[in-house]
Parts: sequence; structure tokens; C-alpha cells
Amino acid sequence: MAGKESVIVHGMWASPYSKRVELALKVKGIPYEYVEEDFKNKTPELLKYNPVHKKIPVFVHNGKPIAESLVILEYIEEVWKDCPQLLPNDPYEKAQVRFWVDFINQKFTDIMMTIIKTKGEVQEKALSQVHELIKVLDEGIKIFFPDGNPTFEVKNLGLLDIIASTVFCSFSATEEVIGAKIIDPEKTPLLYSWVKALGEHPLVMDIIVPHEKLVSILGPWRQSFINPPPSQT
Repeated sequence: MAGKESVIVHGMWASPYSKRVELALKVKGIPYEYVEEDFKNKTPELLKYNPVHKKIPVFVHNGKPIAESLVILEYIEEVWKDCPQLLPNDPYEKAQVRFWVDFINQKFTDIMMTIIKTKGEVQEKALSQVHELIKVLDEGIKIFFPDGNPTFEVKNLGLLDIIASTVFCSFSATEEVIGAKIIDPEKTPLLYSWVKALGEHPLVMDIIVPHEKLVSILGPWRQSFINPPPSQT
């Protein structure tokens, strides 16, 4: 690891994308400065550092900006090689991690937005789709937990754990807001145990948004879509 470093993260308190960057830095023990961004009033630095997408997260290392969370995580892993590793050394194991990271990152974001923003048949269809995805994931992660016991007492959080933490550890808030179960301990026991273990990890607990705080923002946000105010004429 290099000597004196300047590390800044531009993020937003409820964003899983900026939370995953923060969690990776905590796993590696890298000090950083955090800048909270307001989507309605973005800082000049954010617009300067990410002129293409103009969104968070943005990672600034010694004055050099990097955008997009997975790109940032890859950069962190390559630069701070002497810190705890986020990826295994074995090429095949590394490829498996990257496959399931991509699966979670690509499959769940849009469909979860649909579940939160809709009701009735549209929401039911989206819930059915996410339940099928969760079954696939529950089966797929068995390669990482051959004994069926996902614990973190003897190993550090890895890249897949980081992505899963920031996507799934807040699902209870979504479940409360929509009034439906998403991760069922009986139907997908390994995934449920993994998410539970992740949620109890000290580093994850340090960055995950508290349940009630997240419900307080998701509830009104959902209502703005399913019961929009009448248009002004």
C-alpha cells in the first residue's frame, strides 16, 4: 500500500452503490473522506469529476476521479494489494465470484424498482420474477458455502459479500413497505442465512442504513408512484 493517500467518496446515504464503495474501503482498512451529495443540488466537484453520468458514486484517489461502483471496486482491489483481498487468487474461483456479482448487480436493481413503484398485477409479476431469481441465486452460492454455513469468523468479506450486503441487507425495509415477503428462509435457506450473517457483520452494520430510516424514505417514495398527486391544470 502506498504512503500518504487522499481518498474521497462522493455518495448518497441511501444509495447501495456508494455504500458498496465505502464497505470495500472499510474491509481494506483504507481511511477516506466522505462527501454527501444532494441529487437536487449536486456539488460542482461531482459534476466536474463525473461529467458523463453526473451521478454517484465517484471515487477520487489523489485527485484522480473514477466513476461507476464496480469499476471503483476493481480499482481499489488493484491499487491496495497489500490489504485484505476482495477476490480469491485462484482464476476459476475469481471468475465464479465475478459471475455472481454481475448476476446480482444486473438482475435485481431494475426489478426491485418495479416492485416498489407498482401495485396489482404488475407488482405481482415482478415479485414472481424476483422470487425465481432468488431461487437461482440460492442454488448458485452453494459453491461458496459447501458446508451450508455462511459465517465470517475466519475470513474477510469479499467482493460478492460486499455486493450482496448492499443489495439484500435492506430487503426487510422493502418487504415492510410493499407488504410482501421477498427472501423466505424456508424456500431459500442458504441465501437467507447468508444475508442474516452479513447483516450481523460489524462492518456491514456500520454502513447499512437503519431499517426505520430506510422505511421512512421508501414509503413516501412508493406512494408518489402508486398514488400520484392530481395534475395541476
